[in-house]
Amino acid sequence: MDPSNLVRTETSRSLDILRPAAANPEVELATLEPSLLEYWRLLLKRKWTIVSCVVVITVLVAIQSFRATKLYEAVGRIAINHPNDDALGFKGMGVGLADEDYTVGLDTQAKILESDAIALQVIKNLRLDQDPRFTGEPGKAASRAIPVGSAGLTATQENGLLGGFHGGLAVKALPRTRILELRFLSTSPQLSARVVNEVASVYIEQNFKTKFESTVHTSEWLSRQLSDLQLKVETSQQRLVDYQKEHGIVGVDEKQNIITTKLDQLNKELTEAEMDRIQKESLYRVSLEGRPELLPREASGSDAVLDGLRNQESALNAQLAALATQFGANYPKVKELNTQAKTVQQALQAELATRAERYRTTYQAALEREKMLRDAFENQKQEANQLNENAIQYTLLRRDYESNRQLYDGLLQRLKEAGVSAGLRSSNVQIIDPARVPTRPSQPNIPRNITIGFFLSLAGGIGLAFLLEMLDNSVRSPDQVELVAGLPTLGMIPSSLHLDSSRRLALKPLRAGSQIMPQQELVETISYLRPQSQSAEAYRTLRTSILLSSWGTPPKVLLVTSPLAQEGKTTTSVNTAIVLAQRGARVLLVDADLRRPSVHKAFGLTQSPGLSEYLTGNLSECPITPWAQFPNLHLLPSGGSPPHPAELLGSALMNDTLAEWRKQFDHIVIDTPPALSVTDAVLLSVQADSVILVIRSGQTTKQALRRARQLLAYVNSKIMGVVVNAMDLNASDYYYYYGYYGKKYGYYYKSDPVEEPRPQ
Repeated sequence: MDPSNLVRTETSRSLDILRPAAANPEVELATLEPSLLEYWRLLLKRKWTIVSCVVVITVLVAIQSFRATKLYEAVGRIAINHPNDDALGFKGMGVGLADEDYTVGLDTQAKILESDAIALQVIKNLRLDQDPRFTGEPGKAASRAIPVGSAGLTATQENGLLGGFHGGLAVKALPRTRILELRFLSTSPQLSARVVNEVASVYIEQNFKTKFESTVHTSEWLSRQLSDLQLKVETSQQRLVDYQKEHGIVGVDEKQNIITTKLDQLNKELTEAEMDRIQKESLYRVSLEGRPELLPREASGSDAVLDGLRNQESALNAQLAALATQFGANYPKVKELNTQAKTVQQALQAELATRAERYRTTYQAALEREKMLRDAFENQKQEANQLNENAIQYTLLRRDYESNRQLYDGLLQRLKEAGVSAGLRSSNVQIIDPARVPTRPSQPNIPRNITIGFFLSLAGGIGLAFLLEMLDNSVRSPDQVELVAGLPTLGMIPSSLHLDSSRRLALKPLRAGSQIMPQQELVETISYLRPQSQSAEAYRTLRTSILLSSWGTPPKVLLVTSPLAQEGKTTTSVNTAIVLAQRGARVLLVDADLRRPSVHKAFGLTQSPGLSEYLTGNLSECPITPWAQFPNLHLLPSGGSPPHPAELLGSALMNDTLAEWRKQFDHIVIDTPPALSVTDAVLLSVQADSVILVIRSGQTTKQALRRARQLLAYVNSKIMGVVVNAMDLNASDYYYYYGYYGKKYGYYYKSDPVEEPRPQ
């Protein structure tokens, strides 16, 4: 394989990596997603801001903690048990807590412990208004102290004492217990312990006093209520007796039982009478129909007579039928039998009539008996209703009397118990742990304060770093270039200001003809002066990107511009032309910045004659001069500053000249003014094969880069990519872009000495 082809293949792979946005848009979108590595890069970038914030705030917190006044905190604990007055019937008069609401009860007692009444009593008992450890004024406390509760204490003084007391006192309920924890903070350990113990004592005394006063008030109220209840009992009893006499109610329960029993008996007999009457009424109605076969048989002899008549009638009818059939109706025997049959039928009818009359008589008797029982039942029911009405009123009167009597007896018993309870000195509040004198201060907690200050300052520093990053509007890294403009990064040029002393340029003045080039201008030709330096290698990487930017023939006309001034476009143009010439190609470097030209300074040439004189017609040929060090590198200065540079660069003569240069040279590098400052670069960009945008890391703003890209895109310029100039190799952006390998590359770069070239 041809070595040149091998170099071209390997370099093309490198170029694909340098151009992820143009080749793979999907990769670009993936790299725009935030990651932990990007956050870490940001923190490394702003590390000194974070460190400064942490150091300053932590030191201030430490100084303030060491200078703060030492405070001592005494701790005591009291328990609030169930009240012991349930045995006397006074549940709830003391300080008691139910199981289901003990949390609310403990919070209530905690507020009582923090009340102004207890605070004033403690201040009075301990004479804290005269204690300089409490008032904080050693020289004035004793001289102007006023006893608490006296007429001379003003509201302002009292509020001041209460404020100081409440500021040091803290009461907390321990979870799932009936224990309250008392704490007091003071500059004196002895005073803090005394205050906690005194608060507990005053609270217990106030609890007993409250219970005693409640018992006394209860006794007084019971005495007044007993007098009224006694009168009510007597009145209700008299009304009950009068009602009994008026309505004749004696033994209402027994009498009520007799009347009810009689009423039940009458109801039963009335039911039986109704059944008997219905049965006899049915027999009577059947007897009236003349059908004796439907009547029940009777135990008396009437049934035998009736049966005999029926048999006789049947026999006569049988004989009569036989004779009438044989002899006819006029036969004497037949007539005799007819007469006998009629006599038997008459006797049978008479017997049936007699039985029907008997059934009617029994029916009438049953009906009369039913009526009498019904009347008796109604009368008995009215008597029962009347008794019920009297009994209801009687019951109400009796219940009123009994309730008044029971209430009177109960209050009388409570009054006696209240007298006993008032003589008992007991409390359900118990001191578990009295406060001890603290041996070491609780505030300030210097390790805790420093730790909190450190973490807060660290969080503040990180937040400040993110804020500064958000406010930073400049472009610093290739990733930001691709994010803002959507253009690939062709190369990154390191800044000479960030090289160490061993790598700084030590250039000597160089003669070129009759002129001497100043030392600061020699930096622009670093690709020639220091071919093994890191900057020269960066320009050679840029050359690789240019040569492989298009398949087939590399671009001939390269236009170099920048969004704004002072971004290194001229240096990039000069060194790009040099590295292209070092490859052996015929290169023409044109200084098309007719406003502020500087290419001639880099090579030690004069500004005139140049391009402007040729475009204005003052010269018949372009004053192209080969460079002495590389004869295949030709230079065209800008010439004098014309009044209308844009018109000259956009003229037909300029277009024809570019077409002629394409035939003479392999590459034409055109240095132009900034694209956002003037329109010269935009006019020439349409004639160029590729446009290179040069930005300065940390100086070019995102808006300027985006606007320059838009201006060139509007005229359909072929933008090859962006060159990031003055890149800080020690910055986190560079480390993030190149990683570990960026540091290793530095071992291959040398600061070889500069030999003064001989004039030719």
